[in-house]
Amino acid sequence: MHTSVRTILAAAAVALGIGVIVAAQAPAITRTVLNRADLAVAGQEAVTAKADFPAGGATGRHTHPGDEVSYVVEGALTLEVDGAAARTLKAGEAFHVPSGKIHNVTAQGGRAVVVANYLIKKGDTATVPAP
Repeated sequence: MHTSVRTILAAAAVALGIGVIVAAQAPAITRTVLNRADLAVAGQEAVTAKADFPAGGATGRHTHPGDEVSYVVEGALTLEVDGAAARTLKAGEAFHVPSGKIHNVTAQGGRAVVVANYLIKKGDTATVPAP
């Protein structure tokens, strides 16, 4: 995919509130927002999204402005969080990434699907690229 096409797709995704992050040499993942719900805490919302990873697909290093609580629906993936050992997660397992922690997720051995919940300030972009 050419850089200009990636830029256009990323800009469109950010406008939807969920950034699609394209790793330098990994196949791109796609995220689909399934739900947005106001939380009891004023000004906060929960965003639920499905991430589809092709074989070898990776999110690229990124953060979230709030906590991420996710469930692996299909496949296996590696979760790398700065300051922690990499973890392999399989279908049926859940994980938590604290707000602001830089992390990367990569599909292992084939396609993977994750349902993620982001608990963020209403109107914030759920995913922010990191160096």
